[in-house]
Amino acid sequence: MKLPFYAKGALLCIGIYFFVVMLQGTQAILVPLIFGTLIAILLNPVVNFFEKWKLNRILAICFTLFLSVIVIAACGLFIYSQLSMFSESWPVFIDKFTQLINQTIQWIPGYFDISAVKVNEWILETKATLLDSSSLVIGKTLLSVGTGLVVVFLIPVYVFLLLYYKPLLLDFIYRLFKSGKSGNVAVIITQTKFVVQKYLVGLVLETLLVAILNSIGLLILGIDYAILIGILGALLNLIPYIGGIVAIAIPMMIALVTRDSPWFVLYVVGVYYFVQLVDNNYIVPKIVASKVRINALVSIVAVLAGGALWGVSGMFLSIPLVAIIKVICDHVEPLKPFGFLLGDTMPAIHFPSIKQVIQKKGKQTENL
Repeated sequence: MKLPFYAKGALLCIGIYFFVVMLQGTQAILVPLIFGTLIAILLNPVVNFFEKWKLNRILAICFTLFLSVIVIAACGLFIYSQLSMFSESWPVFIDKFTQLINQTIQWIPGYFDISAVKVNEWILETKATLLDSSSLVIGKTLLSVGTGLVVVFLIPVYVFLLLYYKPLLLDFIYRLFKSGKSGNVAVIITQTKFVVQKYLVGLVLETLLVAILNSIGLLILGIDYAILIGILGALLNLIPYIGGIVAIAIPMMIALVTRDSPWFVLYVVGVYYFVQLVDNNYIVPKIVASKVRINALVSIVAVLAGGALWGVSGMFLSIPLVAIIKVICDHVEPLKPFGFLLGDTMPAIHFPSIKQVIQKKGKQTENL
């Protein structure tokens, strides 16, 4: 029995709803597993390199993870040293920020004809509200930190097991499909691995270059904590289209508080605008997006959907997952239109105007 269109549409909507609910409910399992899978794909060439030197597979995996931990720990220690310098100057920053707020309070009543008493009352009410909700915020923060620590310790375990059981997992995928499709499956797996590796390596290089450019620009302007802010801006830049907006707000605030002239805020905007031009027109097309052809509309929707589904982790995972989906769609005949929709190739098709359609129908009627 063939179902009507509206029944198929209703079933599709119900299926999508339950699929999204399932993804949200299994976030604690899926997010570290996906991160572990991506990292395992990234580290697989290093493991293969050590295996070529006749090293046991388990030792090769352990040595690769050890080197990765050393690199991450070195980066973490460098960021920690910058944060410690920032924490030492934090009281001075708070004092200057308080002075700026007081000046703003004095300026608002004269410019907007609002009583200074009302402005102070509004600030006190806001402060009381923040203090009342602080305990709840602290509790959520501690819970998030605890969950994050569990994920941090769980991901290396996933990476090790995925790398160790790689032959078993690949053989399972081949056996899952018919023998006649094994060649197509092999192509999909190879291209997926290639896309993920190139994309993640490109992201690392992009983050490094953007951090260097941000730091150099802020150092030239004499902005305090330039290296820390530059690194933070580069990390936020990993969140497409959204992180860059947040990243520029931090140095603007620090420039407004720590520098005497408000012109430095515009100078910071100019530096970040230049860095974004270099990033969007050279770094991303040449390094990151050379193997991941996802159009801007799909990228924005994917980032927002990933954030709504899994928070910040979903934003980071959205683009690699969409790239993998595109590779699969490009090699499965019924799904090729969806792969084309996800890509950034503009078709050279000129659709006829309404006037042309009417004229064509009129000629067809005359011929009849």
